[in-house]
Amino acid sequence: MTVTVFRRPEPDEVARVTTTAAELLEVVWGRASTAPTSASQLRALYILEHHEGINLRTLTEGLASTPPSTSRLCDRLHAAGFIEREASVEDRREVRLHLSNKGRAFLADLRIRREAELRKVLEDMPAAKRVALLEGLEAFCSTAAAQIQGDPLGIDSQTA
Repeated sequence: MTVTVFRRPEPDEVARVTTTAAELLEVVWGRASTAPTSASQLRALYILEHHEGINLRTLTEGLASTPPSTSRLCDRLHAAGFIEREASVEDRREVRLHLSNKGRAFLADLRIRREAELRKVLEDMPAAKRVALLEGLEAFCSTAAAQIQGDPLGIDSQTA
């Protein structure tokens, strides 16, 4: 009779391997150019996609940036047609930020190209390992989403 011993990796080990995987994922995704956006601009687009209509201050906090830098970043995204600005109905001095249709199309196209690059790696993995990866990633996503659900930008929700 063979006894199977399941290894229970410690969170530190899993965190180390996950960090390596995330870095490799960046390299794989790098094959799908994000031009004409920079990494910071892309991050801003992702934030706006998930937090439609936030103000500049909230975006600045979400990017861990400074107001002048975020303002310039938004100027460039607006000039490229990726975002739209709208005066707040509560306070005309406040500007609300929205993804434009062009911005949404850009993100959709980028995701398609990134998934194609990722698919090349996944096709070379054994099927059982792909199943294990999928199950692990689903559990990770569920847990991470539950942890950040109340404050997804890590900032006080009253500033939004």
